[in-house]
Parts: sequence; structure tokens; C-alpha cells
Amino acid sequence: MGVTGIIPAYNDEANIHDVIKKAGLYVDNIVVVDDGSTDSTAYIAEKMDAHVVKHNEHKGKMETLRTAFKYSQQFGNGPVIIINADDLYDPDAIPKLITPVMWSEADAVVGYNDYPGAGLNRDLQSLIDAAPYLDSDGKYLSKYLSENIGFTAFSSLSTAALTFTEDSLPEELCLVKDALNAGFKLKEVNVRKVHERNTDAFYKYKIGVVVPAYNEEKLIRTTIGGIPAYIKRIYVINDASTDRTAEVLGSINDPRLFVITHEQNQGVGAAIKHGYKRALQEDMDIVVVMGGDNQMNPAHLPGLLMPIIEGKADYTKGNRLSCDEFRCGMSSWRLLGNNMLSLVTKIGSGYWHIMDPQNGYTAISKHALSNIGIDSLYTYYGYCNDMLVKLNTFGFRTLDVTMPAHYGEEKSSIKYGRYMSKVSVMLFRKFLWRLKVKYSVMSFHPLIFFYVFGMLFLPVGVLTGLYILLSGLLTGWPVPASLPLVGALFFIAGLQMILFAMLFDMRECYKTMGTNL
Repeated sequence: MGVTGIIPAYNDEANIHDVIKKAGLYVDNIVVVDDGSTDSTAYIAEKMDAHVVKHNEHKGKMETLRTAFKYSQQFGNGPVIIINADDLYDPDAIPKLITPVMWSEADAVVGYNDYPGAGLNRDLQSLIDAAPYLDSDGKYLSKYLSENIGFTAFSSLSTAALTFTEDSLPEELCLVKDALNAGFKLKEVNVRKVHERNTDAFYKYKIGVVVPAYNEEKLIRTTIGGIPAYIKRIYVINDASTDRTAEVLGSINDPRLFVITHEQNQGVGAAIKHGYKRALQEDMDIVVVMGGDNQMNPAHLPGLLMPIIEGKADYTKGNRLSCDEFRCGMSSWRLLGNNMLSLVTKIGSGYWHIMDPQNGYTAISKHALSNIGIDSLYTYYGYCNDMLVKLNTFGFRTLDVTMPAHYGEEKSSIKYGRYMSKVSVMLFRKFLWRLKVKYSVMSFHPLIFFYVFGMLFLPVGVLTGLYILLSGLLTGWPVPASLPLVGALFFIAGLQMILFAMLFDMRECYKTMGTNL
């Protein structure tokens, strides 16, 4: 008799991966009903081998639960537990809800976080009865319950009594009410919240969003419309668009919107730089970058903002490469290019823990932004790699935030061959600049000698080997007996020096992050 976890989901790509992963530790089958999501929720769930049922349109949570319970019948007579896709509650509590059902102690088990009202002492059934009415603080109990009910479990017998009829209660408690009305036993257990859904903390900070836009007439309105209310300012940089982008921006009625127009196209890096400067002038505490092509889901904003607010990082960025489930829609060529540039950027920037450096969904603190010298920011698409080099040079902490790739109607203008060659050359120059400034000017570290001599010795060893090989194959000229030994010596010494330099550089990186290698 297996346990089935059902997850009603709607545009929950930000959390669905973690919810399924955690729930899978405690249940035998996972059913995800995607209620007409427009993001990557269903794709991620399918990649994680969950049973996925898709609604063609958004029908609401109660209909989603109806679909999920019906689908779960194929798994037999085991308990069914509702797991919300918001990842607010501790999944370690799932056994606490399943056990009473398995041992026939109850047919419906509700996990709650807390009861409302100071000194209010009621059982759950009385709260259900009182939910449509105001409590002593003038708030509807139904709203409070919806924010504090975690997991809900049902026996196979009680599921037959569920009518899936909505009233003033949260959907889960409507089902509990059905079970109670049918005479089934109820049990309540405490479930700890591990996250908070509300975004009240963000209103305490001045958070600005920089939106570079070039020929985004189709998507710029949707992008701006999706930016949450806790964002104080939206800086859109129209980088000399040749379509109707300016006209669309002029028609958007949002008091937070500030448009900067470039008369000539200057590149995405220059657009972001000008947005950053304006944000600093207006004293923004945190500045986020979101593309104007609607690729960057606002649901991931809390994940980028919280590490900065909590003092864990100065700069956060998205990472789409951490697992297969998050690479949805990313072509093999694009994935290969990203992996190659990740390696090159690790070496160039000195941030060895960072992946997916081309992800432009970022957030930065005012302190970091004011002290990295944004005037010299690279103006081509490699600006994000340049940012990482600058941040490491001046000792700021960076953090990856996992999120899925998202591609829709947008059209990329990037030519990947040209892009990778230009960015690689830029990174090499910035790498040398970082070594000079960080390990010679601002402080001193002997790793600079390891890098310099390694970069001299290794090519000498390689060229000597090629000379010996080509001399033997093409000319047949005799090669001095000592030359192979000399070439091998230079090659091995150069390789070892570079590896030692990387090790020292890595140690400095983890020292900056406050962790051990």
C-alpha cells in the first residue's frame, strides 16, 4: 500500500524542483497536476519522473485537486497527501501526517503552522465553522487558515466522500470539511514553516530593476507588467530600437517606470551601465537586471534578493546549468557554449564556484555597485563576465541561484562563434588585469609568479614538442637527444605552476566567500 503525494501547480517553476525532490523521500508516487502554467513547471516535473497531468487552461486549485485525486486512484488504496508547490513547509513533517492514516488513527490529517489570534483556543473543526466570520482582530479566519495550513493527508476511504465543492474555506479545508461531514475522524499535527510567502521584507528596501531593451515591442509590456509591486523603480534603457519599442513604453502607465533612450545602439552592457548609474543616483539599495524579452521569471526575484538582504552575498545571479531539469529549451550548442564559457570565466574571474556566467538575471547591492568601477564595464554581451572579474578583484561575495532556462517568443541576435571568441579574448585581458590589481597593487600574493612563469613555460614546452614532432615527420632532421627532455621539463613545470596558481586562487575565492576549500 503505497503513499501518493499530489501537487497542484500553477506557474511554480521556481519551487517545483525542490518540492518534488523533498517529497520523493517520503512518498511512493508523485502526481503533479499542472493547471495551465505558462512557464516550465510541467517540463521540470516530467524530467524528475513525476506523473504529470496537464490542464489545457487554468481551472483553479479545486479542479486541480479533483484531477489529482482521480488520477491517484490508479495507485491503489494507500493514503493520499496534498503537497503545495510553494515549498513553504518542512517536508520532514510528511511522515507525521501519513502515520495516523496508516495506523487507522484518523482518516483526515491536517498540518497547521499556527492558530490565529492571541490566546485563541479552538480546535480545527470550530475554526472551520467560524472561517467565514471575523476573528477578534477583525480578520477573516479563512484567509489566515489559507496562509497557515501546510500538508493535508486523507485515507483511501475518506477520499470517496470528497465533493470538491468550494466555499469560503481554503481548498484543502473544504475537503477536510467533506470528510468530517461524512463522519470520518480528524487529527491535527503541527507543521513547521521553513519559508514565508509574504514579501513584506522587500518593501523596506529601495529595489530597482534595470531592463535593457532593443527591439522588444512584443514583449516589453509583458516584462514590465510582471515586475512585482515591491520594486520601487523600473529603469528601461531603449538602446536605439528600430521597432515600436519606444511607442509601447510611452503607452505604459506605471509611475515606477523611467525610460532612458540611446540615440545610437551602444550594446547591452552600455545599456545596463547607464541603468546602474541612474539607480545609484536615486540611491537604490539593490539593483536587479531583467531582460526586456520576458525570459526572466519574476518569481525568482526573492531568491536573488534574500541572500543580499541577509548579508550572505553582494551579488547574486541565476544558474540554469546545475541540473538537467533546469535546461529546458536550451539547445545542445547553447549548452556546450555555456559550459565552455563557464570554465573560462571560472579561471578569468577567480570565482570557482560560479556556473552559467552568461545568465544576465542578477542582483547587486549598492555597496558593491558603488565600488567596482562600472564606468569601464564591457559594453558587448560579455558584460556579465566582466562584472564577475570586477567583483572578485574588489573582494565581493557572489552566489548562484538555481533557476530553469526560459525561452519563448524572443529572438536572440547573438552569433555564438563571434560571441565566444570576443568574450574569451576580453576575459584573458581582464584576467591579467585582475592578477595585477588584486595580487600586485591592492595586496601581494606569490600566485602571480606561478601564473606568469606557468604561462611562459607551458607554451615553450608545447612548441618544443611540436618542433620535435614536425622535424621528424617532415624533414627527417636529427633532433638533439636533450631537446625532448628540455621540452618535457618546460611542459611539466609550466603545467604544475598553473595548477598551483589556480589552487591558490581558489583558496582566495573561498576565503572571500567565508568557506573552506
